[in-house]
Amino acid sequence: MEAFLRFKRLNWKQSPIAGLRPSEIMVLYCIQHKATDASGIRISEISSTLRVTSPTITQLINDLEAKGYVDRTTDKEDRRAVRVRLTDAGEKAIRKASDAFLSLFVGLVEYLGEKDSNLLAELLSRVFVYFNEVRQRPL
Repeated sequence: MEAFLRFKRLNWKQSPIAGLRPSEIMVLYCIQHKATDASGIRISEISSTLRVTSPTITQLINDLEAKGYVDRTTDKEDRRAVRVRLTDAGEKAIRKASDAFLSLFVGLVEYLGEKDSNLLAELLSRVFVYFNEVRQRPL
């Protein structure tokens, strides 16, 4: 139990991009990876992908738009829907976050070594399978 508490104290949800919360970075990643064309992605699609309510995503989009990371437009096929796309600043923020994330894991692999890194990856995969199976069972 102590090991889990140590991770909580690490504050590892700290953003690699000054001024962006981890939740905002997740929304930016979602927009980047799920938008199929230049018109962007619907807020409802972001909500579904991230398993978060639409009002929560709308608030995050409001914040990201105010910071200049996303643009909003009305969907041409359904005027009730809103589409969101990354701006150049949003693209730059995603590159910076990706670089920081990659650097963090390269450092971890260098610290642990190849053998222990492979073992860690295997154990984390098994932990995921375990928790995924437990979550499927009725309590």
